[in-house]
Amino acid sequence: MKETHHHCSVIILAAGLGTRMKSQRAKVLHPLLGRPLIAYTVGLAQTLEAAQSILVVGHQADEVRSTLEGVAVDFAMQDEQLGTGHAVQQAMPHLKAEDGPVLILCGDVPLLQPDTLRRLLAHHRESGAALTVLTTQLAFPEGYGRIVRSPSGNILKIVEEKDASEAERELGEVNTGIYCVEARYLRESIHSLSSRNVQEEYYLTDLVEMAHAEQKRVSGLVCRDASEVMGINARDQLAKAEATLREQVNHRHMQAGVTLIDPERTYIGMDVDIGPDTTVYPDCYLEGITQIGSGCLIGPNTRIVNSEIGNNVEFRGFCVLTEATVEDGAILGPFCHLRPGADIRSQARIGNFVEVKQSLVGAGSKVNHLSYIGDTEMGEGVNIGAGTITCNYDGVRKHKTLIGNRVFVGSDTQFIAPVRIGEGSLIGAGSTITRDVPADSLAVSRAEQKTVKGGATRLFDRLRKRKK
Repeated sequence: MKETHHHCSVIILAAGLGTRMKSQRAKVLHPLLGRPLIAYTVGLAQTLEAAQSILVVGHQADEVRSTLEGVAVDFAMQDEQLGTGHAVQQAMPHLKAEDGPVLILCGDVPLLQPDTLRRLLAHHRESGAALTVLTTQLAFPEGYGRIVRSPSGNILKIVEEKDASEAERELGEVNTGIYCVEARYLRESIHSLSSRNVQEEYYLTDLVEMAHAEQKRVSGLVCRDASEVMGINARDQLAKAEATLREQVNHRHMQAGVTLIDPERTYIGMDVDIGPDTTVYPDCYLEGITQIGSGCLIGPNTRIVNSEIGNNVEFRGFCVLTEATVEDGAILGPFCHLRPGADIRSQARIGNFVEVKQSLVGAGSKVNHLSYIGDTEMGEGVNIGAGTITCNYDGVRKHKTLIGNRVFVGSDTQFIAPVRIGEGSLIGAGSTITRDVPADSLAVSRAEQKTVKGGATRLFDRLRKRKK
């Protein structure tokens, strides 16, 4: 039976700008494998089925709210960033729970796993502590607050490195900034924090010494994987987190029957679904909310974003798709571009240097070479010759081209929309079609060819004389 934690509440600290990111964008809005950082921590609360989630926002609060639109979370505003303790103080008026555990999480720790938090909650209950700190062990703990424990294992204090003694600096157990606190104790103590320190901020870590002074138990649980609790403070850490997360995602797909030729050079977003027996070549980017069927072959250097791909689809490399739909058995590329609204039906072919936008290409139809198809409805079994263009824009409005089933279009044809081509028609190469073509008709629009026998020699002779 699935374990739930409805009695658990969650407070997420996400008010800071993140100055070390060197960005105008708030840190928690930076993307990580297709999702903003904050989405990972909020997702943890949802996985735990917390009774309440409170997000403390500050910098770019409106943007954060917009990013999480529709997510069940309460927002608390921290107008001034005066430390972690101050951030939790802003959340307290929103906290509904009078007792039970409250998880305090950071909005910039995307690799944290639900099982770790479940272990933290279980350890907190079993120990009977008022406050439990999630810690980890580091071989090189420089820059982190050190955990000082009593001989019995209780945590006595958390010492920042600048305040630590030589012996304390040798300690390898460090604070992760993640806590589990009894709601009753949090209500009693949080407003007693003082800002009498060098930074003039309210530190949440001071709760540890306050609890110890009141003879309340402070426990600690060690997170075995230090990378799991790594905070994102700079761009290099963001890149490291993405590499770790990408490895996890790629491993999950391979375990589910997807072949990745070179996993280290394959980029798959968190919200991508891939069916078994699909093969992905190196340097492919599968992003956004994308669904890819079974038995597909995705050739190298292909990018697919927010698209739906059927079964047994072949991408012959160097393709770009955005908000497109491709049905079973279609063949695309190399070097094709499907823009938003492209709808490629079963067994159709879209070839090299072909661009399709806001158009339906019917089952079995072929657009193989050097063509642009925009705002078009194309039937089944159509053949589009090389260099064909649907001229859909008159400078003010877009217009549609309608092409019936089994139409054959010769090379270098321009359709001046709006225009309708009837079923089974034949369009001669080099034609500019400005009027509707009835079904089963031949349409040719080009100047009459003139051939002058011996004309080439006479022309070159004249040109040579002019050059002299």
